[in-house]
Amino acid sequence: MRRIAALALTLTLVPACGERKDAEAAKPAAPAADAPTPVRVASVVSMTLAETVSGPGHTAALSQQKVRAPFAGTLLDLRVSDGDFVRRGQPIATIVARESEAALSGAREMTREAQSESQRADARRAVALAERNLVRKSISATADGPVLSHAAASGDKLAEDQEILTIADTGSVVFLADVPQNDLPRIRPGQPAAIEITGRPAAIPGRVHSILPGANAADFSGSVRIDLPGSAERLTLNLFGTARITVGERRAAAILPAAAILRDDVSGTARVAAVENGHVHWIDVRTGLTSNGSTEIAGEGIAPGLTVAVSGMVGLPEGKSVAVEK
Repeated sequence: MRRIAALALTLTLVPACGERKDAEAAKPAAPAADAPTPVRVASVVSMTLAETVSGPGHTAALSQQKVRAPFAGTLLDLRVSDGDFVRRGQPIATIVARESEAALSGAREMTREAQSESQRADARRAVALAERNLVRKSISATADGPVLSHAAASGDKLAEDQEILTIADTGSVVFLADVPQNDLPRIRPGQPAAIEITGRPAAIPGRVHSILPGANAADFSGSVRIDLPGSAERLTLNLFGTARITVGERRAAAILPAAAILRDDVSGTARVAAVENGHVHWIDVRTGLTSNGSTEIAGEGIAPGLTVAVSGMVGLPEGKSVAVEK
């Protein structure tokens, strides 16, 4: 009986052992510890970077031209309204002198009151004379630009030199940028600037004119006037944007794509993964200027031509083998 029981136990264990071996064989093979990790790379390049100071701001007109009545009279057929763009010399209205308009009004009253044929004939001659002597003057725009506001309407009685409307002179349109107080000492007249206006595909070139007197105590900033030579006619007033003023340049700067730089949020250090002979070598770096997605770096061993990883390097240990993806 013992021999039979032992035989039965042996028959039971053999299939179980076979099943475990089959299951282990079916498992995927674990990757080798030294299998290269795929990475994408870029090379350090040398180039000149512009040092810029930036600040938000808006367009404004330094000169606002007032169109006034040349003499006392009645304003006729005002042809523009607020927001219309006018050109210097463009007729915008007509005014009739008060005295000649009164003479014509009196002659027409004579026509209404005439009772005899001779009185009606005299009235007609008076009306013709008054119309012939009517003093009528065309009023023209005094500058190129949009109409900001109007102070009179067609049919209004105007006094001499009374304001009719206001035009913002496009030749005086500038950009006023709010620059942080710490950056103001770096601003100089004549420095180039690029104005980025929301909704416009390209930046508008400008030049620093001066730092305006006064400061904003709320955000510790000062206002910088930037002239826009040749660009004013394309701009209207109160357009908001950002001014980037070039205050210097950094020559022969070592540049890398920003994605290649890993930062430690705890220590604040930055480093890059240099790829040398198919292996990773981590280098601590100092970062500087940024421009168009690239960042200036400096550190021991950083030189133009150095190959660094820009993706796939997170978590790689020092000396890890890598395979460069094309």
